[in-house]
This record gives sequence, structure tokens and C-alpha cells, in this order.
Amino acid sequence: MKLIHQINLAFGVLLVLVFSVTAVIIHTVLLDHFMGKQQDELQELSNNLSITMSQRAVRMPEEISTLTVTNNVEAILLDANNQVISTTIKTIDGVTGVTDVVQGISTAMPINEDMKRIIAGQDIRYLTSSAVTDYGHLTLVSSVSKIKEIEQKLFGQLLIVLCVGFALVYLLSLLITKRLIHPLMLLREELKKVKCRQFSGVQRIQAGGEIGVVAETVYDLAKELERYHQVQKQFFQNASHELKSPMMSITGYAEAIKDGYIAGEGVSRGLDIIMSEGKRVKKLVTEMTLLAKLDSEENIFQFEEVALTDMILETQERVNPTIMKKQLELNVHYHIESPDSITIRADRDKLLQALLNVVNNAARYAKEQIDIHVYQQGVRVQISVQDDGMGISEQLLPTLFHRFVKGKDGESGLGLAIARAIVERCGGGITAHNQPEGGARLEFDFPLYRCKSL
Repeated sequence: MKLIHQINLAFGVLLVLVFSVTAVIIHTVLLDHFMGKQQDELQELSNNLSITMSQRAVRMPEEISTLTVTNNVEAILLDANNQVISTTIKTIDGVTGVTDVVQGISTAMPINEDMKRIIAGQDIRYLTSSAVTDYGHLTLVSSVSKIKEIEQKLFGQLLIVLCVGFALVYLLSLLITKRLIHPLMLLREELKKVKCRQFSGVQRIQAGGEIGVVAETVYDLAKELERYHQVQKQFFQNASHELKSPMMSITGYAEAIKDGYIAGEGVSRGLDIIMSEGKRVKKLVTEMTLLAKLDSEENIFQFEEVALTDMILETQERVNPTIMKKQLELNVHYHIESPDSITIRADRDKLLQALLNVVNNAARYAKEQIDIHVYQQGVRVQISVQDDGMGISEQLLPTLFHRFVKGKDGESGLGLAIARAIVERCGGGITAHNQPEGGARLEFDFPLYRCKSL
């Protein structure tokens, strides 16, 4: 059974149950209301009749007959011996009671069994109310059939209203269900495209509420998968290109040396080139493998509490040979009162590698100096690496952290991509800008884990 039919059936059954329970409750309330109201009227009438009979000197049977007929009730008057003195009831369901009400009777008559049950309130067909008068025990009797007749008419009209309401609500539910299910059917077709890897063909489904949120998520997911798919294709293309060049050099020189085309000192230079290209291939494969692990493996990161000053100090020590070789100056500036108290939560070794990649990249383009600035803004820690080089070209800036994107003097084009992957997996962010005075600025942003001075 389709989902739309299941929902309609379930909603229909629910409506039947709700309206049925509502009808039963209303029927019970109406009946209790009418019965209670009639009982109160009987009680009030019996009290008034008792007072009237006590205060006015009139013939008892005539007084009973006048008041009861006017109020559409019956009356039974018993003496102290439970003998019928007077009654307005001629017959009760075919059973003869005391007759000749209007004229009255001169002697008391014995009460029959039906009257006993009515007076005792044991007959569910009648409502009774009793009062004590100067003449004896007065019982007023009202038939429930009239009350039920009125209640049945009202209940019939109520059923018509409920049936009309049920039909309208059910039709409305059909429209709402169709409106809800239709986007789901369209969404299913779009998910089939995702299954077939037709990411670019996925369309945005217009819907409201949670379904709209899911549809928007599916659309964004398809776009992200398409982007990832394109990145993967470009990755393999670039990787094959990057690996092809050194491999061709290695193969070419090796064949030339083997065939004797290169001799003497040329052999030594050829071997140096082969070793250099081999190291380049090794480094490239290592970085590609690391980047693949960063993207796919969940347990590759070992998070711990990392002291910010210790990590930056180790970064200085690691890049110091490169800084000295290029005759650069590396300065660290802490814009924090107690930098030793600042810690972040990250994988220390991998975050250190990300910093080294960025600082080495800055050293490649710097002219005289590199500056590292450390700030704290609220619950965030920022590390800024600045150089005084030519800066980043505007065409390269939007894709700087993509794989195999490299500048004029770049190596593999994977260093900054690795840095971004590490920083983001550590819960931070990394951005790149050009400084107004010249040079590039790369900024790390991390959530503050702990500040001992606070």
C-alpha cells in the first residue's frame, strides 16, 4: 500500500474514533443535563405543591390535579400506611392504578407493585421527586420518554453536524496529504539521480516545513557531491600529471645512461637528477596519501590539550634552517596578556605540520621577514602568519587551498590543502588575504579550549 493511502486510511480511522467518542460524550452529557434539569424542576414543583397544600384550604385532589396537569407531571399521594389517597395516574403501561382522579376517592386504596417501584425510584422509565405534606407523602412522577425524545432529536441534529464535519475534515486531510506526499514523490526521483551519480541533474524541490528542509539538504548534498566528484576527477588528473613529469625524467635519464648516451660527468649529473626526481615523487606520494587519509579516516586524529606557545616555539625551531638559509627574520608577537595559559584542543603533531606548511610557504615568497601574530578574541584564538612578499594573485586567491593549486614557485600544490584539512578537522578554520602594505597573510582560527588565568 502506498504511503499516501496508508496516511489517509490511518487519518480516516482516527477521525472515526474521535468523532465517535465525541458523539458518545455529547450524547451522555445532553441526557444527563436534561435528566438533571427535569429532576430539579420536579423537586421544585413538589416543594411548591407541598407548601401550597399546607397554606391553602382547598380540596386535596383538585389541587394536585390542577398543578400536575399544568406542569405535565403525574402525582401519587400516600397516607402514613402507604395507602393511596389520591393519584393522577390512571394506568401505567397497562397496569391499573387508582382511578377517577378529578373527582378524587373517598377511601384509601392499596398500592400496586408498579407504583411501589416508581415511588422507590427503581423504574428507570420515570423520574420521581418526593415531599411530605399535611395530607401525606407526595410523589411527583415524570416520564423519561419525553426527555429522551427531545434528546434524540438534538442528538440526531448533532450527528448530522458531525458527519458533515467529518466529511469536510477528511477532504481537507486528503488535500493536505497530497500536498505533503507529492514533494516526497518528487524528492524520491531526485534521490534516484543521486544514486545514479547524476549530481548535476538534481533539482531543488519546493516544499514547506521539515520536508522543505530535507529537500534543501538533498539539493545541497547533490551539489556538494558534484563538487567533490569534480575535485576527485581533477585530483586524479593533476596527480597523474604531477607524477608523469618526474617519472619521465627518471626514465629518460636512466635509459640514456644505460644506452651510453650519457657518459663521464654527465652520468653523475643524470644520477643526481634521478635522485632529486625520486625524492620529489616520494614527497608527492606521501602528501597525496596523507591527504587521502585526512579526508577518509576518522580515527587518524588523536586529540589532546595543546599549549599554544609550545607549538609555536617548536614551529620556529623546525623552520629555523630554512629561515637562516634564505637569510630571513622570523618574529612572533603575542597580543595576549598570558600566552602561556592559552591551550587549544587538537592533534598536536598534525597541527604542527599544518603550521610548518604555512610558514614554509611564507618563507618561499618572503623578502626579508615573516611575522606570526597571536590574538585572543573572546572564546577564539587566532594565529596570523604574514610575509612581506608579492602577495597572492587575485586569480589564485579563491582556490588557494584546493589540491594541486600552486603559485609561481610552488612545489606540489598540496601543502596548503593539507593544512586546511588538518585545521578543519581540529575544529578551526583557515583563510588567506593580501595585506594592504604588501605580502600575504594566512590566518588560523581555533576555539579556545582552556585559559588557566581565567
